[in-house]
Amino acid sequence: MALENHPMWRLPRHHLDTEDAHDHVHWVELFYDLIHVVIIFLLGNFLSDHLSVSGFLGFAGLFISVWFAWADSSVFNSLYVSTDVKHRLIMASQIVTAMVMAASVPHVLGKGWMYFALAFAANRLITTYLYHRTHSLGVEESRLAHHVSRNFFILSLVFAISAFLPAPYSYVLFGIGVASIQLLYMAPKVGVLNNKRFLPRLGHMSERFALLMLIVVGEGFFKLVITLSQKGIYKVDPSVLVNFMFGGIAVFVQCWIYFDFVGNGKPKNQDKRTLVNWWLGHLFLMLSAVMVGVALAGEVKVGFWEPYPLKYGVIGCIGLASYLLCLLWIQFNIEPRVAHRFATAKVRMIGVIMALFTLVILPYVPAIIGNLLWGGALISQIAIPVTRAYLTFSKEELAKNT
Repeated sequence: MALENHPMWRLPRHHLDTEDAHDHVHWVELFYDLIHVVIIFLLGNFLSDHLSVSGFLGFAGLFISVWFAWADSSVFNSLYVSTDVKHRLIMASQIVTAMVMAASVPHVLGKGWMYFALAFAANRLITTYLYHRTHSLGVEESRLAHHVSRNFFILSLVFAISAFLPAPYSYVLFGIGVASIQLLYMAPKVGVLNNKRFLPRLGHMSERFALLMLIVVGEGFFKLVITLSQKGIYKVDPSVLVNFMFGGIAVFVQCWIYFDFVGNGKPKNQDKRTLVNWWLGHLFLMLSAVMVGVALAGEVKVGFWEPYPLKYGVIGCIGLASYLLCLLWIQFNIEPRVAHRFATAKVRMIGVIMALFTLVILPYVPAIIGNLLWGGALISQIAIPVTRAYLTFSKEELAKNT
């Protein structure tokens, strides 16, 4: 076999230029996702330690930044089939930058900021090189790779400069850089979404979203188990254990409603507006999932009869309402499924209204009441569609047999 025909030495190729491109995620990409287990967990800890408006804004900014770093790398791997040795070594270096970002999160508001910003800049610089390499090898027939590499190089300098500025100027400049990442894609006339070659493998990106979603939602399990283990499982009364188990079921149901209704779903068309909505819908869905995961740690801090910890309850109720709205947002922008007949906008709004009602009464009722209402908001998103589907399909089957 000639070297250029073996995956270890085959040059990167745009998926439109190869006949054997597939949508499945390569093991190198899966390994890159592994470090995000740690990052998401530490971001959840950051939110737990900063349960205030300013703390939430800081968490949201960090999460969006990390998500874009992950997403930009995923987009490249979706556009270009890259499996050669050099690409694997480049991805290894990008994993190291993500490790440094993760280790910086707990102290990012202080001395850790410089390390986070420099690691983020290096991560952007590596993405720059991925596109530059593709362009220099001559495997991209358009100016797409050159355009993206140039813009990411400029942004990497912006992020590096922000590492050395005093607060709050460092945060402002960094935030401008993060917003500019989206302009790179979406700006009218000059954004890369206007390039006909900027067409990622939609099935591949759907699978990447689904895999990261498992990581993000799974953070709730981490929070529950670690919080209880630190408290001492032998020290708590049975009501706390019941709350603990309820939290685990809630995490499972979050995954259930994602994968049944939108998980691995491809955009319904290739219109720019559809792609942008699909992209942003997943960003805010995952942000909401982390909020819910952090809020569930409150389950092991209280028994049945005390009020649920208010700050945890606030982010949990708002997080659930936002999660359901984002599910509906994504559902409107992907290919229709049979399940969409039953998980309608009205069903989603029932869950949203129940979650917000729980938020209003949470300080005045025992935790068991708050859990029943919040749990009802979540479980209704499975119970109502499944019940409606069963009754509808049973009637259709009966009508067909008579």
